[in-house]
Amino acid sequence: MNLLDIVQRSRKPSPWSEGDKIPWNDPEFSRRMLAEHLDQAHDAASRRFEIIDRHVDWIHRAVLASKPTRVLDLGCGPGLYTSRLAALGHECVGIDFSPASIAYADEEARRNKLRCTYLHQDIRTADYGTGYGLVMSIFGEFNVFRPDDAKGILKKAHQALRENGFLLMEPHPFEVVRQLGEQSPCWYSGEGGLFSARPHLCLQESFWDAEGLVAIERYFIVDAATGEATRHSASMQAYTDDGYRELLAECGFGDVTFYETMGDLVSKAQSNLFAIVSKKH
Repeated sequence: MNLLDIVQRSRKPSPWSEGDKIPWNDPEFSRRMLAEHLDQAHDAASRRFEIIDRHVDWIHRAVLASKPTRVLDLGCGPGLYTSRLAALGHECVGIDFSPASIAYADEEARRNKLRCTYLHQDIRTADYGTGYGLVMSIFGEFNVFRPDDAKGILKKAHQALRENGFLLMEPHPFEVVRQLGEQSPCWYSGEGGLFSARPHLCLQESFWDAEGLVAIERYFIVDAATGEATRHSASMQAYTDDGYRELLAECGFGDVTFYETMGDLVSKAQSNLFAIVSKKH
């Protein structure tokens, strides 16, 4: 793409029409994202370790009653939750689309002799296996999927759980997704960053699809030296509280409980998310 392509762009894209997600599976992007996951100066890609420690303690005690079980983490990133759960006696499996994150998680598990298995796969198509006491999808990952894909993920999670196993989700509230889609356009420049290791401009715009209840974010990355542009897009499905309940019930889950946060720590990294715990029936 070039600057003229940006000027002549579609003024309002349809949900998921310009791509399912930003390129988590691209090797270079994946390596840059891994650095953001591990950065302790912010909570953007992953939370800081002190917050993760509190969350893992809550999952271990409040959800799992301190009883060791098999845990499946969908969208596990570099294994920051699974490694800690394994250290508490759980056997963990993590699935993620990012090659650098999976390589890091696998190396950490080997180095620390943790009972963790990591799969570099797309959770929409991966085989989850069976016999889990907990399946979790945290840090807003659930909302990035098209409704049919989200339903398929929940149905596979249901099949993967043993009877009375738990599902832990940490999605975005409806209003947070709507506000994301109604943000004003913005731009920034950088010597390097998540979207490019080279000096570049990032032009960002957002859209709210009121019919489908979807927020769409679009990024144009303009290389400062060549003027060449790359487009990335991501869509997020919004659900009301009743929408989450209905979707979970349709996929075989009951005893649905909503929590303001995972544990008692409320931070900026959690303010746009909440937790849902439900049980397989």
